[in-house]
Amino acid sequence: MTSLDPLRLTARVAKRLLVDGEISAAELAKVYLDQIAAVEPRVRAYIRVTYDNAAKYSTKVDREMQALRGPLAGLPIAIKDNMVTEGVITTCASRILRDYMPVYTATAVRQVWDDHVVMLGKTNLDEFAMGSSTENSAFQTTRNPWDLATVPGGSSGGSAAAVAAGEALWALGSDTGGSIRQPAALCGIVGMKPTYGAVSRYGLIAFASSLDQIGPLTRSVYDCALLLQHIVGHDHNDATSVALPEPVALPDAERLDGLRVGIPAEYLAAGIEPGVRARFDETLARVEELGGRCVEIGLPHTEYALPAYYIIAPAEASANLARFDGVRYGYRCADPVDLLDMYERTRGEGFGPEVKRRIMIGTYALSAGYYDAYYGRAQKVRTLVRRDFSRAFADVDLIASPTTPSVAFKAGSRTADPLSMYMCDICTIPVNLAGLPAISIPCGLSDGLPVGFQLIGPAFSENRILQAAHALEGAIGFAPAPTFRDSGAEADVAGAAAGVPLEVHE
Repeated sequence: MTSLDPLRLTARVAKRLLVDGEISAAELAKVYLDQIAAVEPRVRAYIRVTYDNAAKYSTKVDREMQALRGPLAGLPIAIKDNMVTEGVITTCASRILRDYMPVYTATAVRQVWDDHVVMLGKTNLDEFAMGSSTENSAFQTTRNPWDLATVPGGSSGGSAAAVAAGEALWALGSDTGGSIRQPAALCGIVGMKPTYGAVSRYGLIAFASSLDQIGPLTRSVYDCALLLQHIVGHDHNDATSVALPEPVALPDAERLDGLRVGIPAEYLAAGIEPGVRARFDETLARVEELGGRCVEIGLPHTEYALPAYYIIAPAEASANLARFDGVRYGYRCADPVDLLDMYERTRGEGFGPEVKRRIMIGTYALSAGYYDAYYGRAQKVRTLVRRDFSRAFADVDLIASPTTPSVAFKAGSRTADPLSMYMCDICTIPVNLAGLPAISIPCGLSDGLPVGFQLIGPAFSENRILQAAHALEGAIGFAPAPTFRDSGAEADVAGAAAGVPLEVHE
């Protein structure tokens, strides 16, 4: 068996090793299961690790490898725990779904299962994907493998941390306001939000239906394109899904000749830390060295994007989460005295503080007498944000910004200040409001922690984004692996206030 470093191995290399017979699928799965056993007590990226499934299925793939020559066969993957998986409990990191066993599988997950990937487990997230730090999970707090005292970002923090920590070769996450790109940036990996509708949302437990989008978290841009190839496409189960106008191509660009990259002044005025700004400016210099041209552009309604998002997203969440009432599935309170008591106690006991906060905000925004003043106005702002991007893309090919204003922050440092937490997504939220594709790639370190560089494109420009990101990735040459240092975490904050961690062995 070839000696493998799970902190550096890419899917592209792993597949070549499988095809050449230098490693078996079972041996590859064991590399990651051993890494999970070694670092998961500190990182806590998974809610549930499917040890038996990974071991048995990887052995099955080995027996049938001659017939399974697909590009994903035998490659281990982690799945965010808000995508339903038949036969494996799906919780959304919420007590209200603690024991929910789905009877079907999300389309995006089914597509990679059909390509014979090996599922390692379900990853932790902010409850119902509501958060930017993965501290809102009802079960445990995930740590950033670069510094265990810091957060991995959110809501796909478990998926990002698993990939960064070598606990998964790659992972699926979901992005509602930056929930793939922000944790990818904080954990030093690649994360992409596709165009809205490019990936089916069927089986993705909804947060905000007009914003949610599934996407990949990987160690390289090439891997990102490879995984994206297998999850895009129209799905008859999702009326909002569409087929891409052209297939996703595996990137090979080394130059950016003639590429016009817009730099929005509004994003750089959003409280960007000096170290983050320095790495961003260095990456822009790389764009110029590769033959691209950077030009300043304006996105004048950016300052209104964040407040508009925090009206639209909670409004949609309040409607989507109304189904969790203790009647059909999920948690039900003990010994209710009547129907109203069951509703109130089930939801009061089952939902965590952040979910309750957003449900109340959303319900208020949709209530009679306030709909036009809040939700209706927020939708008008959304239209203005979308028009800003349309005007900008008349003059440039892509738009670049820092992915996040800061590097990973200390766990617990922002939990008492929701507005400060919400500001983490200031550079990513406008993309979701406009339904555009965007990618985050690592572009260096600041104070020993990763910095993300974001590229945004027009709708269905995934190939253009991937080619540009691939060229930049090669020029940047980001190589360091996380060290699992601890700069001062408290003894253990793994159990969130809402409950006890789930048993991960299955």
